[in-house]
Amino acid sequence: MDFTLLITNLTNPTLLFFVLGIFAVIVKSDLEIPESSSKFISLYLLFAIGFKGGQELATSGFTTEIVYSLLFGLAVASVIPFYTFFILKRKMSISDAGAVAATYGSVSAVTFVAAVSFLEAQKIPFGGHMVAVMALMESPAIIMGIILMMKYDEGTRSKDKLTETIKHSFTNGSVLMIIGSLIIGLIADTKQAEGIKPFTTDIFKGFLAIFLLEMGMVTARRFSSFRKYGWFATAFAIVVPLINGCIVAALTGFFIQDAGNRFIFAILAASASYIAVPAAMRLAAPKADPGLYIPMALGITFPFNITIGMPLYFFIVNLT
Repeated sequence: MDFTLLITNLTNPTLLFFVLGIFAVIVKSDLEIPESSSKFISLYLLFAIGFKGGQELATSGFTTEIVYSLLFGLAVASVIPFYTFFILKRKMSISDAGAVAATYGSVSAVTFVAAVSFLEAQKIPFGGHMVAVMALMESPAIIMGIILMMKYDEGTRSKDKLTETIKHSFTNGSVLMIIGSLIIGLIADTKQAEGIKPFTTDIFKGFLAIFLLEMGMVTARRFSSFRKYGWFATAFAIVVPLINGCIVAALTGFFIQDAGNRFIFAILAASASYIAVPAAMRLAAPKADPGLYIPMALGITFPFNITIGMPLYFFIVNLT
């Protein structure tokens, strides 16, 4: 692996703000991002990614590779929760296994944002359709997790609950914002869209830095409650995303040419959702412990992906 690339990623200002957030909690600082501001920044990041993706998709048009990418994304988001559920239920309850499996089958929009920033730093382009791939990968994992819980746990068998969860997974605020922005970017007049380009592009990294500062604080606060689950959850949160990311980084070489698209596919497969899935699990699996699956995704998998994972997947993409 290119260790220069690893060092460059570790010294990225946005990542350093993430570290600052962790440090602020460790030293018990009163540093705090207001909840309303945090929610606005989250929506802004999703809006900017979706809109830019729609604009790029409008320029490139639909190709066979894009269709294959969308289908592959749906397949990955369905297979990962299926196989991980059977690993997890050996050590966890059915509800916890289903929730964690859905978490790791779904994707992290924030990790996607970090991956986009990584590619921009390397001056490597990627297709706007990858935003659509990311949005489509949110829901199948949630649905698969609920189906598995319904099959193996008598207490969760409810058609109404499944219907509500499917609806919620598509109308979840983060999913709706990114899909809506993608569609608007796709159909918007190119000349008029230039008027908001400074808002969607120029200030993007600044907002990302503030958002990761808060993510660092959230990670540090929730990580302590996770320790009671022991080595199995910790090992799973590192090894399974690592395997998923490496396999997808290699597999995409058979039908995708662009290194940027392959890299994003790998990071999506390796990421874990801590926004859409927890919201859905509150409704579908109230017995599942958020103190388990949220710290796994946010406290272990997310930092691992943005420090070691991204340079590793990038290396594999360039190698194969």
